Amino acid sequence: MPLEDELSDIIKKARTGQQRSVADVARAGGLPEADVAGLERGQAPQSREQVQAVARALGLRPDPLVQVAEGWTPQAIPSTCPHIETVLGSIGGYEVKGYIVHDRGEAVIVDTAYNADAMLERLAAQKLRLRAICLTHGHSDHADGIEAILKAHPVPVYLGPDDLDLLSWRPSQDVLHVPKEEETLPVGGLRLRFMPTPGHTPGGVCYRLEEAPEPMCFVGDTLFAGSIGRSNPAGLYQAHLRSVRQRVLALSPDTRLFPGHGPATTVHEERLHNPFAT
Repeated sequence: MPLEDELSDIIKKARTGQQRSVADVARAGGLPEADVAGLERGQAPQSREQVQAVARALGLRPDPLVQVAEGWTPQAIPSTCPHIETVLGSIGGYEVKGYIVHDRGEAVIVDTAYNADAMLERLAAQKLRLRAICLTHGHSDHADGIEAILKAHPVPVYLGPDDLDLLSWRPSQDVLHVPKEEETLPVGGLRLRFMPTPGHTPGGVCYRLEEAPEPMCFVGDTLFAGSIGRSNPAGLYQAHLRSVRQRVLALSPDTRLFPGHGPATTVHEERLHNPFAT
């Protein structure tokens, strides 16, 4: 599976997150402004040195940025992970992922994938009892459809309170729950541990799966393989980097990371290959 972000996306996310102009980045990197603008438009880099210069100007790791530019992708995670069902959705052809975590007949949805029908079909097909809906953030491609799911399964909805205004449809107050730091939610014999990670949005949350055969974490748009989500608003960029570096990539190296877009990856791979890591 190709990466969610190409070189052009990474450069633009880093530049806009720092609220800098193309001209400023070009000066800092000792490059013509047209070179930086061209890379952001998707032009092929002229050399490794050019990519490395842009990386240094943006505070990114030069070698990992070159690796992404040259086609690195993470080692494939098995498509059939115990306890995990991946549900795909689409907005105008743009793929989004949600997940069903299940064990011993119980289940939790992590993001709706903009595809409530598929979520409900999977739950019914496996005769799973839904315990909760856990949202990594409030953007529509991750949260829309909760009303349809709640009609069939009236369960708690966990969402960072700073993201409430992003929802297109808001559950009642008695349904909404704040995913507090280090709080856990049981799913059969497993546990989902809440890990607030502001940055992509003010109320972003990642969910760590414990007691499974391998450690796993559902990261939404906090991190993509080889990149991160767009910091929204841009003023959250530094908080976003802290969430990625000090929270997600501080997990054990074998932790499998399941993002909202693009391929799954691991902490080990991202420590080596993600330009935003330290």
